[in-house]
Amino acid sequence: MDEKVKLRVQGLTNSQMQSGAYALILSEDGPRRIPVIVGVSEAQSIAIALEALRPPRPLTHDLFVRFANAFQIRLLEVMIYKFDDGIFYSEMVFSDGTNEIRIDSRTSDAVAVALRMKADIYTLESIIQKCGIILDERNSPEKEKETLLSKQLNPDEIDDNAKLQEWLQLMESDEIEERMEDAIREENYEFAKIYKEELLRRVEEGDR
Repeated sequence: MDEKVKLRVQGLTNSQMQSGAYALILSEDGPRRIPVIVGVSEAQSIAIALEALRPPRPLTHDLFVRFANAFQIRLLEVMIYKFDDGIFYSEMVFSDGTNEIRIDSRTSDAVAVALRMKADIYTLESIIQKCGIILDERNSPEKEKETLLSKQLNPDEIDDNAKLQEWLQLMESDEIEERMEDAIREENYEFAKIYKEELLRRVEEGDR
């Protein structure tokens, strides 16, 4: 049976692959991290919840929470239950005191609401094995001003996924593994995830 893994929100970083987006970093009670790409408004809402700030007027997620509280509906947990084609799928599990209600949700929205309602966030071991990046805390240096992106990718190829995939396929697996380890040490989880996905693709296709 696929084991549930409890996650916590570690923070937000600028996305180095998508202009105007952020990487939401979720971590287990251990070395593995999951980067989830979120939009600007969702990142802002998550940041406000993390900092326990109170905007002058309620944001959409605040309004949702107030509505739930008004009807005594409690958020039991958020479950990230699937990862497919680069997208994480989540559901929010609510209770009205009698019934358990499951609602499908974008992961960014689910996390934003979970932070406000003090609910736990979970995923499955199979997902964290597939998408998780292992960070060795002992080898984490200070972040350098020059990003891993500028050191390893042609800036003209950043927003072109087809060129990125072509670029990855030209490299040997050993080189990709080395770049993944460099990305982990630099705490560039999004790039580490890209390298790991390419290695997994090669394993599945029997290229190694």
